[in-house]
Formats: sequence, structure tokens, C-alpha cells
Amino acid sequence: MKKTAFSLLALLLHLACQAQNFDVIPLGIYGGEQEDNLSAYLVGGTKDNTFLCLDAGTVNTGIRKAIQQKSLTGSEETVLKDQIKGYFISHGHLDHLAGLIINSPADAKKDIFAIPSVIQILQNHYFITDTWINFADQGQKPILGKYHYNELQEGVETPTQKTSFFLTGFELSHVNPYKSSAALVRNNDYYLLYLGDTGADRIEKSDRMDNLWKNVAPLIQKKQLNTLLIEVSFPNSQPENLLFGHLTPNLLVEELEKLKEKTGKKDLEDLTIVVTHRKPTGNNPEIIKQELLKNNPLKVKYVFPEQGKRINLP
Repeated sequence: MKKTAFSLLALLLHLACQAQNFDVIPLGIYGGEQEDNLSAYLVGGTKDNTFLCLDAGTVNTGIRKAIQQKSLTGSEETVLKDQIKGYFISHGHLDHLAGLIINSPADAKKDIFAIPSVIQILQNHYFITDTWINFADQGQKPILGKYHYNELQEGVETPTQKTSFFLTGFELSHVNPYKSSAALVRNNDYYLLYLGDTGADRIEKSDRMDNLWKNVAPLIQKKQLNTLLIEVSFPNSQPENLLFGHLTPNLLVEELEKLKEKTGKKDLEDLTIVVTHRKPTGNNPEIIKQELLKNNPLKVKYVFPEQGKRINLP
């Protein structure tokens, strides 16, 4: 009896440790149209006011709403300059980086993490005199040097330096051959996975999702990875030839079935999936939500984020 009680206590302590590794605060949740609510998620250690911003479509408005909801403390200026320590940019589309560009004059020195092709887009198309000015430390002159580029090489872990996190980048396909990317975030021995825009391998004629699942499956099996942030942009009614490198509820389930082949079904039960990048056209967000909840054969736990509201991870 004592041994059983001890085992239960050990399990509870293990689960408690899992729950204390990440805080996630959405600064923006949608995949277009609402320019004050575009993809951006702060990830931090629990009770630690330092964050990485995973994509940066909307920054200032999201900070303001998070302060109003008491998800963040301090002034908007303090959060932007002092609490956000760096940015991971998944790809070069405006709804994932407009907030970074627009807020750069008011920002402090910090790091940008991205795969090489995304850094090239920032250098060649955004941080240039014709569109803004170069606030980064490479590219077109004049170089202001506020942001330091850090290239993420496929599958190689990189320290973030100003936080306790380590990042590993993985390429995704977003209308093949255009590249998006995912970031595997490590804090101590636990992980969180954030995906930028991505299509399903079958539609993209790609193996990028399969490669990602292959790399993260062992972490899910060992209960070190418990949370995925992944896009579902369109409802199931969207024709497959008009997906433009995005997922529907059915396609997400299709991809999760492939992940299940690498982990086993039991290991996916209660996996937390934060659904990002829903297109806000009409009633799409609610339709996507209902379609995911109705067809959930793997019994994952879906979370539908709200701008500024802290996500309580399991």
C-alpha cells in the first residue's frame, strides 16, 4: 500500500513539474484580415517575466489586451522592451511579422531567430529603405543594428541566450516550394512545439510534416512534449485546391493519424493542441472549432486561444 501511495505521489510530482515549464500568452490569434489580432504567441517560463515571441503579426495591441486581462504586468513599453527577449519568425508573410516591423522603432536590442530563407526575406524585402529601414545587423545600409539575426539550422538546437529556452527549427511546406518553419522550444527537460503556416504532406507533395513527426514522436512518448500550437486555417468545406498551404480540421486529423503511427494512440491521448491561425472570415472560427470537437478520434485536448488571455496548459 505504501509503495502504491509513493508511486502516486511521484506521478503527481511529475505532472506538476510538467505543468510549470511554459506559459503561453496569445498576442494575436487569427490568420488574416484583423490587423490588430494576427499570429503572435508569447512563451515564457512559469512565473518568469521573460518571453520569446513566436511569430509577431500583432504585438502592441496584444500586449495592451494582455495587460488588461492581467496576463502581463507592467507597462506596454516595459513588456515590449524588457520582457520580450527575442522573436522566432516562422516565415515571411505579413500576418506573421507585421507587428515586429511596425514596433521596431520603439523596441530594444534583441534577437531574431529564423531559418536561413526567412532571414533572407527579412533582409531583402522588409528591413530595407524602400519599405521601412534596416533595424537589423545585416543587410542593406544604413544598418541600425537593433536586431541580431540567429540562423536556425534544420534539427540543430540553438540557445536563446537571453532566456532559459533552446530552439530547434524544422522546415515546413507552405505552398511547395515556399518554406515555413516550426520551432521546438525546450525549457529544462520539457518541450513545446510551435508550427508556422503549413500544408499537409499529401497536399503539398512533401515530407516536411513526416520529418517533424519523426523528430518529436520520442518526446511525446516520454511525456516531455505535451503541447503543440498548430494552424487550422479553413473549415472542411474549403476545396483542397484552394488551401494555399494551410490545414483544415480533417487534414489536421489526417496528420495526427500519421503522428500516431510513430507514437501509438495512447501517447496522443490528452495531448494539448492549441489551434492557431483560424481565418476570421464570417463564422469560420466557430465552424473550425465545432468540426475539430466533433471529429476527435485520437482524444487530443483542443484549446482555442483568445487574444491576451493566458493559456492554462495541463
